[in-house]
Amino acid sequence: MNHSTNVDSPVIAEIGSLYDRLQGLEDQRRRRGVRYPLPVILVMVLMAKLAGEDTPHGIAEWLQQRRESICHHLGFRRGTTPHATTLGRILGGAVMVETLDRLVGEYLVDIQPQSVEEPANGQRPPEPLAIDGKTLRGTIPRGQSQGMHLLALYSPTQEAVWRQLAVDHKANEIAVAPQLLKSIDLAGKVITGDALHAQVSLAEQIIRGRGDYLFVLKENHPHTYAALERLFTEPEMRPGFSAVAKDFQQAVVYNKAHGRRERRCLTTSTMLNDYLDWPGLAQVMCIERQAVDLVTQAVTKQRRYAITSLSRQRASAHDLLCLQRQHWQIENALHYRRDVTFAEDASQVRNPRAQQVMASLNNLALGIIRRFRLRPSVPDERRRYCAQPHLALRLLLSAPS
Repeated sequence: MNHSTNVDSPVIAEIGSLYDRLQGLEDQRRRRGVRYPLPVILVMVLMAKLAGEDTPHGIAEWLQQRRESICHHLGFRRGTTPHATTLGRILGGAVMVETLDRLVGEYLVDIQPQSVEEPANGQRPPEPLAIDGKTLRGTIPRGQSQGMHLLALYSPTQEAVWRQLAVDHKANEIAVAPQLLKSIDLAGKVITGDALHAQVSLAEQIIRGRGDYLFVLKENHPHTYAALERLFTEPEMRPGFSAVAKDFQQAVVYNKAHGRRERRCLTTSTMLNDYLDWPGLAQVMCIERQAVDLVTQAVTKQRRYAITSLSRQRASAHDLLCLQRQHWQIENALHYRRDVTFAEDASQVRNPRAQQVMASLNNLALGIIRRFRLRPSVPDERRRYCAQPHLALRLLLSAPS
């Protein structure tokens, strides 16, 4: 047990719990006049976020309505909870965001259940990690188009953010991605990214780290794109000539949802491995998607190309199709939920640092909800924690089991 001495009465928290880990955060405030210790403030904010509150005013009101119980469990004899202005000031000036992001990532990894089953072939499949960025719209000044931009490394299988870094307004995601990948052990991981992150230098870094990559390609790599386009386009044959034999392998999946019927086909080849100058290249891919609107019967078609360092022995066409689809969970399961469910884009917090802290706590709240969920949706889980806040507090004071 960890007995904190920073409050009026000791807070009883297990060693390794989130509250215990938050003790390691450096408080940037002057010590004189500090009424609420930083770990306690963050636990309070996180409890309110788990319960459905997203703004400083809503968080402060939620805490005020439950102040007796919360102060009792967190050791405040004075029986007060922070005002919205106090919350904004603390989140915007007391927290080392980089340290908080690292702590959040480590905690979310640690609370995941550990698999005890050995794979049939003795080799575990690579852990997919999607890399993608998101702008905090509330930080965009009036009349301008750029604001705080965060680059995240997200685990689709664990539904949790492993790392997150801010992108300087004078830089872009390409410059920050290598720093993000340096913060983790790449061995046994496959990094998936869109065309922006399809960079030779990033592929080299991943291969040196004994990891793998799967990148979508566009015309930003004209030589590679043209080679893939020629390979996967059927040529017009003249009489008396036959097509060149190719080593294509395919995987096709069908699904019906959201008012449309979809067919996805992924075709792989190894014929360009020695021709294209990409580190560790093992397969190239053509990904075709056809969707039919069930009401209008309108048909839309889409074709994309991708490359990977995963060989056919390690990843079949079906495996690659699953990995490619998993990448977009960073949009659907993370960015969309932060924007809509946690109202991140509608935030009225104007302090960029406070918004970045709130984004980190959104990642943390989402990871906790998805790990310990009893109900199918995030809003349902937030309503459960609102009705039973002691459940949220128990999670935050308990060590991962």
